[in-house]
Order: sequence, then structure tokens, then C-alpha cells
Amino acid sequence: MSNMQVASKIIISVFIAGFIQFSAFANQHLLSSEQFIEQAFSGNTSTKKVLWLNKEDKVTIADIMNHSFNLLRVRYWQYQQETVWILNEIGKEKPITVGVHIKENQIMSLKVLTFRESRGDEVKHDFFTRQFDGARLVEENNLNQHIDGITGATMSVRALTKVAKLSLWLNKKALLDK
Repeated sequence: MSNMQVASKIIISVFIAGFIQFSAFANQHLLSSEQFIEQAFSGNTSTKKVLWLNKEDKVTIADIMNHSFNLLRVRYWQYQQETVWILNEIGKEKPITVGVHIKENQIMSLKVLTFRESRGDEVKHDFFTRQFDGARLVEENNLNQHIDGITGATMSVRALTKVAKLSLWLNKKALLDK
């Protein structure tokens, strides 16, 4: 085998190894939905529920999310007056799966469960997600506190902020619909 063929095989091997490593990085499963729900409710047994949405709800959700929302229902988990929402929102190109635990109409914890983007993954870290702790909805479905952005992760930050707003709005609707 010539030196050129050996070099080509090495380059291809390095490329394949890098691609596999990149693919694993781009689809990071950080915490399962079940693990997040169990942590949120401290191991207490929760009830899986469904919130049905009408046309007016979809208009409000579209306003919060800045795009249309075509689902007829949203699943959530409830223990006493606490709820957990597992929602997806597109970052730049791919969905980010986020778990949100709400108690007394405020976010107790928000965690990225699966991150599929190739960049912007800084939003998965506690230093970022802790900013949402204690957040509530105020007028015009905005959060009552400022969420700092991250350079290079603007779309991911926006996605998590929208999920926070939506989960608080859904929580309010779910608990009022009882």
C-alpha cells in the first residue's frame, strides 16, 4: 500500500470518528422525562393528564411561541397543585426537549432534557436554567424576570424562554379548568 493510500485511510478514519463524535454531541439526552418527573415530585406518584385546547387557546399559544400551534392537546403530570410539562421547541433547526416543574404559578425548575442542535448547548447547564427559578407570568404573557442571553446561543435561549412562558400559561389554564 502506498503512502498516499495510507494517508487517505487515516484521513477517512479521523473524519468518520469526528462525525460519530459530532453526531453524539448533537443529540444529547441529558435526563429522561420520567427522571425529571420523579425528581420534580420527589418520588411521589403523579397523575398523567391531558389538557385539551380550543381555537382561542391556540391563538394565545401562537402569540407566546411566535408561530402556529397545531396540537389538539398537551400532556402533563400533576401531583396535588404542582404540574410538570415536557415540551419541545425548535432552537435554530431542531427541537429542544424541556421539562418545566411549576408550583404556585411559578417555575420551580426548568431543565433541558434533550438537546439536538449543533451549537447553543450552553442552555443545558444549571448556571443558565436557574435563571427561570421563581419566574411567573405577568401582563401580556411575559416573564416577571429578565433572562440573560448567551452569545452564540440566541435561538436556544429564545426557545427555552418561550417554553417557560408556555408552560406557565398552560399550568394556569389546567388548574383553572378543574
